[in-house]
Amino acid sequence: MKFISWNIDSLNAALTSDSKRAVMSRKVLSDIATYDADVIAIQETKLSSKGPSKKHEDILQQIFPNYNYQWVSSIEPARKSYAGNLVFYKKNLSPKVTFPKIGAPDTMDMEGRIITLEFDNFYFTQVYTPNAGDGLRRLSQRQEWDVLYGDYLEDLDRNKAVIASGDFNVAHEEIDLAHPENNRRSAGFTDEEREGFTKLLDRGFVDTFRYLHKDDKGVYTWWAQRVKTSKINNSGWRIDYFLVSERIKDKIIKSEMIDSGERQDHTPILLEISK
Repeated sequence: MKFISWNIDSLNAALTSDSKRAVMSRKVLSDIATYDADVIAIQETKLSSKGPSKKHEDILQQIFPNYNYQWVSSIEPARKSYAGNLVFYKKNLSPKVTFPKIGAPDTMDMEGRIITLEFDNFYFTQVYTPNAGDGLRRLSQRQEWDVLYGDYLEDLDRNKAVIASGDFNVAHEEIDLAHPENNRRSAGFTDEEREGFTKLLDRGFVDTFRYLHKDDKGVYTWWAQRVKTSKINNSGWRIDYFLVSERIKDKIIKSEMIDSGERQDHTPILLEISK
């Protein structure tokens, strides 16, 4: 089976704007469609609490005619049009879809951060992990999230094998970002967040990219928009992942990035796994 995951940083903007960035985003969506993946996970949709509009639906139908989709958005008291997830799955598939809440602090459970698909033999779950924020103002809450999310994945894994995808908002090791020496207390590379990710893997999960590409350097999934030359100079971070249950790691065929051209921010990632 084939899976794709991408933090789009506003599905609304990608589908309705005429900006250069929106045009590039639509091209990435069209490129994703050519891969004929079984499941496509989209994070940070930034849709309203009502979900896709009629205009959104029409465009998505044009790009992904062979898929059904489900979505979850941020709802009050969380910020409006914030975070959010959407998942496409082929029309011949009929998973049970849930939108889990994990008892997370603050408004995190209301921010539309998790969608889970239950299939006969495995779970596919996607996440948009909360960012520790400017000045690490949300770091302690992020640490709570990491524990609770780990509990959730471990609970799923007791029942069936798990494939977990998404923007985990952490570069796990020094090899996972271009300039570790300059980012020791940056959100996404604090000791606390990295330890949280290590503990998640220690619960019985495998980072599929690093499993296949143990020593590969300079391979990233995110380049800061604020720095115009970040992608040109490949000054990036690897913060988007496909994790799988340890017991199915031998089924991993491919785990790699999909080229998003000049577009900065996140690039899509691909997982191929044998049935």
